[in-house]
Amino acid sequence: MRRLTAILAAALVVVSGCTSPEPGTEEPSEVPTGSSTSTPTTAAPTTPAHSPTVEPDVVVAGSVYFLRDEKLVPASRDLPGPGVAEAAVRALLAGPSEAEQAAGMSSTVPAGTGLRGVNLADGTVTVDLSGQYASGGGSFSMMGRLAQLVFTLTQFSSVERVELRLDGKPVTALGGEGVIIDRPQTRGDYEDFAPAVLVESPVFGANVTSPLRVYGSANVFEAQFSLRVTDAAGKALVEQPVMATSGTGTRGTFDTTLRFTVAAVGPGKVIAWYASAQDGSEVVVSEIPVNLGS
Repeated sequence: MRRLTAILAAALVVVSGCTSPEPGTEEPSEVPTGSSTSTPTTAAPTTPAHSPTVEPDVVVAGSVYFLRDEKLVPASRDLPGPGVAEAAVRALLAGPSEAEQAAGMSSTVPAGTGLRGVNLADGTVTVDLSGQYASGGGSFSMMGRLAQLVFTLTQFSSVERVELRLDGKPVTALGGEGVIIDRPQTRGDYEDFAPAVLVESPVFGANVTSPLRVYGSANVFEAQFSLRVTDAAGKALVEQPVMATSGTGTRGTFDTTLRFTVAAVGPGKVIAWYASAQDGSEVVVSEIPVNLGS
C-alpha cells in the first residue's frame, strides 16, 4: 500500500532540468490507498484536483526507501511543494539521517548524484539523474539503488512504473555489471529487495498511539502472519493475526488496526512475524522502532 495525504491529488509532479513536459502532458496524482490517517505538516490550501502543483509552502508527509539487512525499509520525510515527487527523489539522494544510519539503514545511491528532472505521463515517471548514479558498486548495488528509486516513486498511486535517464539520455543497462533496464521498472521487478512483510506505516521513529493503523504488503505462506506491539521492556502490548490479500509467492496488501494500552510512554516496536512452516518457530521479518504515546 501507499501512503500520502489527499493533497497529493494535486501535488505529484513539478518539472525541473531537461525533462520539462510539453503543455498538457502533466498528470495529477491520485490519493494513495491507505492515506486517510496522514496529515500534512502544514495547513493545506484548497487546490483543484486537476492542478499539477500546490503552493510552495505546502508540506506533505511521505517516505523514501533505504536498505536495512539488504531489504527495503521506508523512512519518513516531509515533502515540500510544489512538486512532491521531485522532493521525494531529492530526499532519497540525500541519504539516511544519522539516527537512521545508527538503526542500520543505508543507501546504495552514490553520494553526489544530482537530480535533473522529473516528468509524469500515463502512469510512467521519467527521472533524469546525473551520471554519478551509475558509478561504483556491483550488481547488488545497482539493483539496490534502482529498487530504492522505484519504491520511492511508486508510493504515489498515479505512478505505476519508473523510467531512468542519465544526463538526459535513456538508459537500457546500468553500470559496469550491465543491469538491464530496457523498459520502465515496477515494484515487481525488485521483489527480492522487499521483506516478506513490508510495513509502510508506521515508519521508523514514528510517534504512535492506540488505535494504530498498520498497512503495507506481504508475500508469506498462505498470506498469514502476525503483528505485535512491544514496549521498551519487550512486553507484548498486543498480538494480532493478519491476512494479506494474497501470498505464497504473490505479494498482497494488508491494512489493519491494532488496539493496546500503554502503561508508560517511551520507545517500543511494531514487529511482523510468521510461524515457520517447518517447525512452527517464530520468524521475525520486520521490526519498526516507534515512540509509544498514551
